[in-house]
Amino acid sequence: MSKGKQRSRSTRSITIIGLALHVLRTSIDLPLPPERVFAFFADAANLERITPPELRFRILTPRPIAMREGALIDYSLSLFGIPLRWRARISDWQPPSRFVDEQVQGPYRLWVHTHRFHENGDATTIEDVVHYRLPFGTFGEIFYPLVRLELERIFEFRRSAVRSCLLGADDAANDRC
Repeated sequence: MSKGKQRSRSTRSITIIGLALHVLRTSIDLPLPPERVFAFFADAANLERITPPELRFRILTPRPIAMREGALIDYSLSLFGIPLRWRARISDWQPPSRFVDEQVQGPYRLWVHTHRFHENGDATTIEDVVHYRLPFGTFGEIFYPLVRLELERIFEFRRSAVRSCLLGADDAANDRC
């Protein structure tokens, strides 16, 4: 098995009220047990390590953060050069198989990020599924192609950084782990 098979796909569907619900799906296989992979994601500090540096992502919530259902985590970041605050709530916490974070406050009208960890033979498949809606209704949809490309780039960096942090792979993200 390779050290990190990767897949990424963006899809889009329209809801009845006319606002687009977008879906980003990515996955990576790592030759590690689910418990070890989940433990990496259970440490909120690792989110800074797997986020591209140009986003200037910082966790504002005092650490250590007790990850559990209902936990709130505050961040600051910069999207397209605009400084933003983001508050996420852990809405589902099922170690070592899944957790869900939902944006409570931030740049999106809706952001629900499901993280799944599946045993896959001698590897763990990490699957990310993000359901999101852009702000500003129909006007915001003008920016969908740009936002989609940026999210795909961010999640590509994230997959590389996760591989680097957990496997010690030699790539650009390695200096953050």
